[in-house]
Amino acid sequence: MSALGAVEPAEAAGGARGARESLFRPLSAEDGEQRPAEIESLCMNCFQNGVTRLLLTRIPFFKEIIVSSFSCDSCSWSNTEIQSAGRVQEQGVRYALAVTSRQDMDRQVVKTDCATATIPELDFEIPPFTQRGVLTTVEGIIDRAIAGLEQDQPVRRATDEGVAWKIEEFIGKLRKLKEVQLPFTLVIDDPSGNSFVENPRAPQRDDALVVTRYRRSPQQAAALGLQGEELEEPAEPADDLHSEVLQFNTNCPECNAPAHTNMKLVQIPHFKEVIIMATNCESCGHRTNEVKSGGAIEPQGTRITLRITDPSDMTRDVLKSETCSVEIPELEFELGMGALGGKFTTLEGLLKDVRDLVERNPFTLGDSSAPSRTEKLQEFIRKLQEIIEGQRTAHFIMDDPAGNSYLQNVFAPEQDPELRVERYERTFQQNDELGLNDMKTEGYEEEAGGR
Repeated sequence: MSALGAVEPAEAAGGARGARESLFRPLSAEDGEQRPAEIESLCMNCFQNGVTRLLLTRIPFFKEIIVSSFSCDSCSWSNTEIQSAGRVQEQGVRYALAVTSRQDMDRQVVKTDCATATIPELDFEIPPFTQRGVLTTVEGIIDRAIAGLEQDQPVRRATDEGVAWKIEEFIGKLRKLKEVQLPFTLVIDDPSGNSFVENPRAPQRDDALVVTRYRRSPQQAAALGLQGEELEEPAEPADDLHSEVLQFNTNCPECNAPAHTNMKLVQIPHFKEVIIMATNCESCGHRTNEVKSGGAIEPQGTRITLRITDPSDMTRDVLKSETCSVEIPELEFELGMGALGGKFTTLEGLLKDVRDLVERNPFTLGDSSAPSRTEKLQEFIRKLQEIIEGQRTAHFIMDDPAGNSYLQNVFAPEQDPELRVERYERTFQQNDELGLNDMKTEGYEEEAGGR
């Protein structure tokens, strides 16, 4: 686990937050005081007593995790597992990695127990909840699959030689994948949102890795043990909501204590209505906010380009929807849609959120990170900080296929010389990602009546 080890400073907080942090301490190679708990337990290989060691720790991006390791002195059998002790993320995540070289086989992967791993080229799938959570590599996932298939081969050869031969043939195909004789795709689909696939080019975009965040289905939520809650629609007209703050009960995403979420409908000048939701936990002091569009998807997508030339540009209001991607060409940086969620902030606040997101990348931190990659990351953060402080000019681009993002025009209603807003027709793929291709808004009454 030292490969991901990085000290995450503990914030001073009392109550439930302090109690939780006393259990989950930051993991560091220099921390000699942190000792795993040892529990005598039964070995499932020889049925003698062995030792299970549990380490409750905090790792950047993954929040709290439980690292467990079992070893048996009688038969020398050992096993390690990783279990997430943090909360389930707001959205599920899907990683699609195109493996074309041996370097891709060495990418680090965090696969939780509720994640599904598939290789479409072989029609191969590792279903959820059939394996424990693991920190490994792409090659390690294939090795683990091979080991699982080989486990009962001696019994199959004795009982059903035909099935054993087919499985042996499939194992041979998996071994060829390790040699990367032909390119293939590895897909990690995790409805909990806690899996991760390394991007070795971070913070630049990785063309071989496609990350998609999605809303969980009711079946996926039920499998994770989440109980869906339906909010009652307010009876008041929409006009009355502009002057009223609605409140509903929820749980704090950090300490899970009961909290309240405030929701308000806000009209943005020269734009449209948005819904701002803010949660403030009195137990641990955690605060979070989220922005949702109050209107429909626009007929066309929107691409907003701002040339940052003055420190005053940092004070411009920014509304970034969940479907908006962000790009800074001068830094070769692109932030995909779904990352950071919806936000209503200033340009400075959004750039700081981008900086914090890059700094929390677990594969570029710790005592085992590559020096060249760390230097590359630090160089990117330095240039981004220069943009925030107004010492470097750059272009800030927001691309929203749904057309629900906004960047303030300080010269409104006149034209801003440094701001360009373009409308464009969405592609078929963009409409598919927004769920518009299968949506029928005309003629559905006749079809429903004819059934």
